[in-house]
Amino acid sequence: VFSEELHASLYFVNASLQEVVFASTTGTLVPCPAAGIPPVTLRWYLATGEEIYDVPGIRHVHPNGTLQIFPFPPSSFNNLIHDNTYYCTAENPSGKIRSQDVHIKAGECFLREPYTVRVEDQKAMRGNVAVFKCIIPSSVEAYITVVSWEKDTVSLVS
Repeated sequence: VFSEELHASLYFVNASLQEVVFASTTGTLVPCPAAGIPPVTLRWYLATGEEIYDVPGIRHVHPNGTLQIFPFPPSSFNNLIHDNTYYCTAENPSGKIRSQDVHIKAGECFLREPYTVRVEDQKAMRGNVAVFKCIIPSSVEAYITVVSWEKDTVSLVS
């Protein structure tokens, strides 16, 4: 939005931010992806439209519009804060804009629970084709990508 009479504008800095996955041990900082001239008032909301409020030591909105989720022990996981969809708004004399929804989630795999990736056993006769499958636990499969296969530390090429 740009207004010539007021020489004011509103714009998105990073409109592609759609998901933030973070470790419970580190927390996260999420900047509001909007800005403008003159300076804007930035506010964060839950996807339901409810403006969020500070929860001391758990969630805080900084004066610059950055949303902070503090580190927490896995036993303190709260869906409303640690796995929810948020959006922010920017407002100045030009008007008001709303960001896309941003899903902010403490990743299950980041809760420091051990897991093992393994190869499914296969049998094939010499000279025939064998198909191997990488078995990844469902609790972490959304965060793991198989990028290569190795045999005795030597990469296999298709």
